[in-house]
Amino acid sequence: MSQKTTHEWLPFYLRDHMAGARTGVRLFDRVAQGHSRHQVRTEVARTHGEVEQDCRALRVMMTDLGMRQVSLTMFMGVFGELVGRLKPNGAIFKRSIGADVLELEALVAAVEAKARLWETLIALSGSIPELDSEKLRHLQDRAGDQRDTLIGLHAQVVRTTPIG
Repeated sequence: MSQKTTHEWLPFYLRDHMAGARTGVRLFDRVAQGHSRHQVRTEVARTHGEVEQDCRALRVMMTDLGMRQVSLTMFMGVFGELVGRLKPNGAIFKRSIGADVLELEALVAAVEAKARLWETLIALSGSIPELDSEKLRHLQDRAGDQRDTLIGLHAQVVRTTPIG
């Protein structure tokens, strides 16, 4: 892949990930504040701080690469997240048990996407000097740890949630 080809798609790719990262930070905050289980709220709140740091790291990388960070995708992500809150879930005035499970699944998916971002940037770091492969590997490892934590929380919630 030529540098010119990389630079043609990379800004769009990074802006889309930035939009997802900002949406993910809001979702982590919502789960940290609203999950029905104290242990989940505590662990997600801890992870939320790391996710904010990861979002800042992406913002710095984009600045170092001379890329703007605002896009239509970002506004669509905010809109989509707000619309997603309006879904019928059988519990109009209270939180549904299903939301506790589904939101953890969404957090796992967000962290998986972030890990793929770092993986992609590691692969490109040899041809783009602004990308620090060591820092990217650290971010990728941290995403793996976050995923493992969230999968564990999800399994615990599913195992202990009444079905009927």
